[in-house]
Amino acid sequence: MLYTHKSEISGKVFAKDPAVIEIGGKTLLYHSIMNDTLGIGIAESDNGKDFVFSRELPITQECEKNGIGAPAAIKIDGIVHLFYQTYGNGRLDAICHAVSKDGYNFIKNETNPVFAPRRPWAEMPEWSCGRAIDADVCVFGDKFLLYFATRDKDMKDQLLGVASAPLSSAFSSGSWELYPDIVLKPELDWEKRCIEAPAALVKDGFVYLFYAGAYNCEPQQIGCAVSEDGFTFRRLFINEPLMKNGPPGSWNQCESGHPYIYETESGDIWLYYQGSADIGKSWYLSRQQIAFKDDKPILI
Repeated sequence: MLYTHKSEISGKVFAKDPAVIEIGGKTLLYHSIMNDTLGIGIAESDNGKDFVFSRELPITQECEKNGIGAPAAIKIDGIVHLFYQTYGNGRLDAICHAVSKDGYNFIKNETNPVFAPRRPWAEMPEWSCGRAIDADVCVFGDKFLLYFATRDKDMKDQLLGVASAPLSSAFSSGSWELYPDIVLKPELDWEKRCIEAPAALVKDGFVYLFYAGAYNCEPQQIGCAVSEDGFTFRRLFINEPLMKNGPPGSWNQCESGHPYIYETESGDIWLYYQGSADIGKSWYLSRQQIAFKDDKPILI
């Protein structure tokens, strides 16, 4: 698989931040696109590999006026829930929510944005500037977990937090309780000063959190951590990442980043991710199948 989108407005070759669901016999790929600002595109496939661009998610709400991106998707009782970020607002970016019966046409939450680690949604912790981007979500036990990336007070280091909501909630503003501590922060050499793009997989009673280490094209590479409770995580890859950037001359020589982990209805597990060969001038998406050996993900 190698997919991208060329904007008719900007001419940019740009597909980043993948998220995938299956509905109505199709696999749908949600991803960031770049027109005159960041937006969200929807592509479709019959096999989960060969995608054709279908349409854009319209920018309609006041909080979206500077752009939207980095979608996350989950299907609950046949309804697609899309979580995505506002764009271009610095410390004030936050997470929005929308729902769809068919995966294409969405009704946006009237309370958008629904969460960021600051007032009115939460008391801002000492470790965060109050920003929330790069959401991913999962159902774990009796809670709905929303993972997000944020920055420290100085806007230098990128790190991860999490909030929870009851499964019975509408995932609206006011539904979320912020976990008070950092989930993951950059500590390893290859993570440099950034951990972002959390991607959660619930398996055998654990949450496996795939994530991107380092900022774009430094290179950004993919790691994974595991948790018994969804809040406290242990890294599974220390000396080197699970997925590295590609060799010189490859489509992803500058990075293999922003993961999205998806278990198909047939039980296969795929890691979707973004890459660049030209230091971020163009962006493509691909996928790699994942298996587990000794409770640890491996590339196959």
